[in-house]
Amino acid sequence: MSGNKTILITGGASGIGFGIGEHLASLGHQIIIADINLDAGNAAAQKLKDAGAKAFAVKLDVSDAANIAALPELLKDTPVDVLVNNAGIQHVSKLEDFPADKWQLLIDIMLVGPALLTRALLPHMREQNFGRIINVGSIHSVIASPYKSAYVAAKHGLLGFAKTLALETGDVNVTINTLCPAYVKTPLVESQIAAQAKENNMSEEDVVNKIMLEPMPKKAFIGIDELAETAAFLMSPAAKNITGQTMILDGGWTAR
Repeated sequence: MSGNKTILITGGASGIGFGIGEHLASLGHQIIIADINLDAGNAAAQKLKDAGAKAFAVKLDVSDAANIAALPELLKDTPVDVLVNNAGIQHVSKLEDFPADKWQLLIDIMLVGPALLTRALLPHMREQNFGRIINVGSIHSVIASPYKSAYVAAKHGLLGFAKTLALETGDVNVTINTLCPAYVKTPLVESQIAAQAKENNMSEEDVVNKIMLEPMPKKAFIGIDELAETAAFLMSPAAKNITGQTMILDGGWTAR
């Protein structure tokens, strides 16, 4: 879909967020990189601009309700048409050893943050009768793995949130859907490989082959380009009646 929408991507300075931003920028959209690290956000936005795109960065802590509430005023000259809820962190630990504040932080970043951001940006979408909310979920939105209780709970929660919002926005041209990829080779996953190796007492190679890729008939990491192009499709007129859905890109994992 080519066009001139303004797209805000949380955690947009690197990984999946930047990859989605890069693709959507190449289609002519304006990208707002929202990241807790403003230097990284500015560098990412500059990279997009160097490639001829329209982009800028804002500092955003998605676990800070006041920071989120201030966004519409901050962006009043460039209101957001499409929100990509991508920011995420991971912590791998048995529940008994899981720090309570870390558990809370994962929920705040990956479930409460998307809800509050949607709440903040939805009035403009309603007013103009167009909006797209794209959550970056995970295969862990639909299945579980041991030692990831907070992450799995947050990602499962996104699906219930999206279904509820789909019902609440049925009267306007606003959709909300959740991308649920199996493992994507990002810095977050690279660090997980090491943590899983330690927790499961196995080599990193075994973690990749026996934990990450073993359940997938296609035995392959999901490409960021796959997520980016799926996001572009969800923005298109062809997808205007796709809402409240769980878009699973898992190489056949959940077909079992």
